[in-house]
Amino acid sequence: MSDEFDYDVVVVGGGPAGLTAALYTTRLGLDTAVFDRGGGRAAMMRDTHNVVGVTEETSGAEFLRTAREQVESYGADYERTFVEDVSARDGGNGSGLEEGDEGAGEAGFRVVAGDGEYAVRRVVLATGFSDRRPDPPLPPTGRGLHYCLHCDAYMFVDEPVYVMGAGDSAAYVAMIMLNFTDRVDVLTRGDEPTWSEDAATMLENHPVGVVHEEITGMNKDGDGWLESFEFADGTTREYRGGFPMYGSEYNADLADGLDLERTEGGTIEVDDHGRTSRDGVYAVGDLTPGHNQIPVAMGEGAKAGIAIHMDLRPFPRSTEEIERLGPVDESDVPAISPELLATAVAHEGHAAGPRTEVDAEEAAADD
Repeated sequence: MSDEFDYDVVVVGGGPAGLTAALYTTRLGLDTAVFDRGGGRAAMMRDTHNVVGVTEETSGAEFLRTAREQVESYGADYERTFVEDVSARDGGNGSGLEEGDEGAGEAGFRVVAGDGEYAVRRVVLATGFSDRRPDPPLPPTGRGLHYCLHCDAYMFVDEPVYVMGAGDSAAYVAMIMLNFTDRVDVLTRGDEPTWSEDAATMLENHPVGVVHEEITGMNKDGDGWLESFEFADGTTREYRGGFPMYGSEYNADLADGLDLERTEGGTIEVDDHGRTSRDGVYAVGDLTPGHNQIPVAMGEGAKAGIAIHMDLRPFPRSTEEIERLGPVDESDVPAISPELLATAVAHEGHAAGPRTEVDAEEAAADD
């Protein structure tokens, strides 16, 4: 990393996708920071599902805490802060380097976060989206109120289930839930249905109940799980859990500030490695198209981290670069900052085994 930049990579967002991207860029020798405002869908999880090697009793908060500690152990910086702005850096060739120098022409980006302003080479946006919550009364999230069918449908096999909403998504999710249980209702809560004629025809031909009355009350068991809803017509209907289908809002202010291309559905347009329509900016996780699942998000983070490494690594120097810059000198290698070098040789995962702090400092000084 040149002295002109504070970091090689800044990841905005500390969910599974962002932390995985940071894990890869850090372990691949890039000085990385994660700026995380906190919260997010993963943080709300009471239990973790569909993540191989992570058991059910692991909460989202515990999952993320372990991930943060892991990323920091390799030398990445993590800060709980709000990123106010990301913009292209101005001036000359943007890098502060002379033409012909290695890295010349790379402007990088200016990241404003909290009380700080940082010059960075690459930015990863992992800001996700926020689910639109229906009006109360509602059961607790994870105890009868659920936002991920692929994660939580298994919990309601052979149990009574509701789906809230009046659009196509509510109709389709209700019919999908028939794969898991024979007791499914759509709760429109007094809203006029807006689902399509096709969806209406399909609903009429599936054993799904449609309840139009508004919810007036709720009952929970001793563990806080939903037992039933009370309705304006005086009826009480038993449900163990369900899914509100009111859409979501993408946390894309930074993406829009960078004028990134979006899909018709509102997600950020990316290639298979998270590259956006703007060079040097990547997007991963729920902000991008695809299934909103932790393993998928982690895979996207990993691919973006590897792509950034391949983009920024100085070696091997190409024949054109050798002609322009000359051969690689022994003093140029290894291409890793003294800070990351010292952390690596002291880490328990190092091939030679963890060295003492003094040994690590001496190794960095020898570089």
